[in-house]
Amino acid sequence: MDEVGRIDRYAPDGAYAWLRLGISLALATIGGVGMWAIVVVLPAAQAEFGAGRGEASLAYTATMLGFALGNVVVGRLIDRVGFMWPALVSAALSGAGFILASYAPSIGTLALAQGLLIGAGSSATFGPLIADISHWFDRRRGIAVAVAACGNYLAGALWPMAMQPLLAAQGWRETYLIIGIVCLVTMLPLAAMLGRRPAHHSAVGAAGDARVKDIGLSPGAIQALLVVAGLACCVAMSMPQVHIVAYCADLGYGVARGAEMLSLMLAAGIISRLASGFLADRIGGVPTLLIGSVLQGLSLLFYIPFDGLGSLYVVSAMFGLAQGGIVPSYAIIVREYMPAREAGQRVGIVIMATILGMALGGWMSGFIYDQTGSYAAAFLNGIAWNLLNVSVMALLLWRSTRGGRVAI
Repeated sequence: MDEVGRIDRYAPDGAYAWLRLGISLALATIGGVGMWAIVVVLPAAQAEFGAGRGEASLAYTATMLGFALGNVVVGRLIDRVGFMWPALVSAALSGAGFILASYAPSIGTLALAQGLLIGAGSSATFGPLIADISHWFDRRRGIAVAVAACGNYLAGALWPMAMQPLLAAQGWRETYLIIGIVCLVTMLPLAAMLGRRPAHHSAVGAAGDARVKDIGLSPGAIQALLVVAGLACCVAMSMPQVHIVAYCADLGYGVARGAEMLSLMLAAGIISRLASGFLADRIGGVPTLLIGSVLQGLSLLFYIPFDGLGSLYVVSAMFGLAQGGIVPSYAIIVREYMPAREAGQRVGIVIMATILGMALGGWMSGFIYDQTGSYAAAFLNGIAWNLLNVSVMALLLWRSTRGGRVAI
């Protein structure tokens, strides 16, 4: 009876799975500071070092590159040794990165700390964490992945607000020092609580992982399609997220209104992620992502004719509700079509593609604006990339209707 109780407790969708999800969400919300902190302190650091905006922005670029590569490296590690040890190392890197960055003597040193330590360290709290939690759920995998993915958006909503009083009172260096200490004190114990490994690491394996959908494509081919889709959807996604503040300034509404629209996008994105998780549990990852991608394309289209202040708030909310569930859906698709033992690496590669898509799309939209003097062409460019994503998802959906399940 005790053995049965123990098995039930650690079964997919069981009590331990939900407890682990709560711990994972807390870890993601704290660790997500690595993506947002540099955005908040960049003006102060730029002023102190006397750097140009382009030179100072290298710190953000380095963060994103470290974050992108870290998703692949850490993802591969968790497939081999489980989540806890890579998460502990990543937490230590994040904490040490913030502490060392607080003593940076130059903008170049700050960029190195951001990329090699903070960006790489914080990566464990996104793609790898999402891949890990997917192993602990079967019937509720969609909502579990969505909740875990919300940690990144919660970090973006909570950390900047928490940092503002510290910045005003202590400056950016002391703020970074405090963040580093908080990361070490909180993230290390949380990561240590996630030592149990999922059933697919055992000799028996989990029943829910024994079969995946067969759509007549190799895992490598599916991976390549998901990389293209992830890159394309996030080139499109980056247009409003990266440029909405500048767009509002160009229209004469001011930077503050643009910042409010960005916050509205993130808040709506949390709702979207949770709703998409519920939907994916019912219809699957590919249809859910396809719906989000179509709605994202429509939202981008609405930005072009509706440029009044009130209209932009509405369209920005629509955009957030459309796009928030797209990226987490990739993790669900990986689990539906690829072996569980490869989930960390496979999810990490797709997440890396989405991050590179954000970086490419942000630059591309700015370049198009410089060439045309308007964001209209940049929105059309985003729509074109979004159509590529829709095409890939439509192909996978079509093939999935013809396939069955295959043992792995």
